Amino acid sequence: MTVITRFAPSPTGTLHVGNLRTALHNWLFARRHGGRFLLRIDDTDAARSEERFVEAIRADLAWMGLTPDGEERQSARFDRYEARFAQLVADGRIYPAYETAQELELKRKVLLGRGLPPVYDRAALALTEADRAKLEADGVRPHWRFKLDHDAPIAWDDLVRGPQRFEAKLLSDPVVRRADGSWLYLLPSVIDDIDMSITHVVRGEDHVSNTATQIQMFDALSGTVPAFAHEALLTGAEGKLSKRLGSLGIAHFRDAGIEPEALIALLARLGTSDPVEPFADTTPLIASFDFGRFGRAPARFDEAELAQLNARIVHQLGHARVADRLPAGIDAAGWEAIRPNLSTVAEAADWWAVVEGPIAAPPVEAEDRAFLDQARATAQALDWSADPWRALTEALKAATGRKGKALFLPLRRALTGRDHGPDMAALLPLIGKDRALERLGAG
Repeated sequence: MTVITRFAPSPTGTLHVGNLRTALHNWLFARRHGGRFLLRIDDTDAARSEERFVEAIRADLAWMGLTPDGEERQSARFDRYEARFAQLVADGRIYPAYETAQELELKRKVLLGRGLPPVYDRAALALTEADRAKLEADGVRPHWRFKLDHDAPIAWDDLVRGPQRFEAKLLSDPVVRRADGSWLYLLPSVIDDIDMSITHVVRGEDHVSNTATQIQMFDALSGTVPAFAHEALLTGAEGKLSKRLGSLGIAHFRDAGIEPEALIALLARLGTSDPVEPFADTTPLIASFDFGRFGRAPARFDEAELAQLNARIVHQLGHARVADRLPAGIDAAGWEAIRPNLSTVAEAADWWAVVEGPIAAPPVEAEDRAFLDQARATAQALDWSADPWRALTEALKAATGRKGKALFLPLRRALTGRDHGPDMAALLPLIGKDRALERLGAG
């Protein structure tokens, strides 16, 4: 069996971090098993779907490196839905219902007031042809419900949650089509999954009850029921569900200087007992991906953890990977020199400004002035083609007896204007002889 997964966003907005995690896990699972990862644009809601969001979804997946092996759009499949819908109506598995939203809400409140589950009472099934004709003559348009088989058990072995079982009689017959003819999510998704030969459906645990009803739809359409993996939802760092997570998308992470590799490394392991590691290559993440490693507890998404992971990822990135985002003049040697001090690639510009100058060095301490003058004279005579920092500090140590902080700190401050930073052995050749001499003689 070829594993086929799908990511099925609705283009009614941009993707948020929870969506990105779902897309990633579908992609990782497909790659782990040598299968296919499909993108399905669920754009049946014409009023809310926008083409700009379709483009944004594609761009976000591309930024993450999650290249789909194929794409489908629900808006191109309405004829298929009509045909399958007609089949289910003829089979008695879909029926019209005429209650208004207000009437349904009243029924719901009455049941809850009696301590009963708010399950639809199937009153529409008791209507005669004459009843339906009168309602439609009065201008009442029906919505359409899928009739659950109360005698058929609903059970599956979830890849994350383990054995699941639902009693169909405790579930409402789900509405699959609105009175205006538009589709709800449930039935078109099943039809698509059958036609696309989806083998595994990976989504959030908030879809568990949807799965219970959709399993009967698969059976009613003589389709193969896929395997399901319902993952725990993300929570914020404060340990509870956070609305803010719904606003964190690719734009937010890019603006914060987060690399896609860092986001992938975190989201791939979040919710498992496996350590989150700074993998700049997805190969080990693909090889280790297993739904059996995921727990049922909410997965905690912490931006501080992501930022720390990002810094560790940045320290691994080669010059070619970041060259188009670096200031002009930073070659491979320059990148290697400043990379260990960066949390984001954008910070490279700050350190390159230190290299090229001008810098604002702190005032020279009185006891250091003569030392820096001697350093300038020593630097003037050095062979700058070798290792000028080592040659400079060894000569000054021998001549002045200074060592440790007393030796290195005045030089770093004069040359960079800062107390801390990249390894001076790598930085000094980038600063170069002329700028170094000028800085050592300043102040």
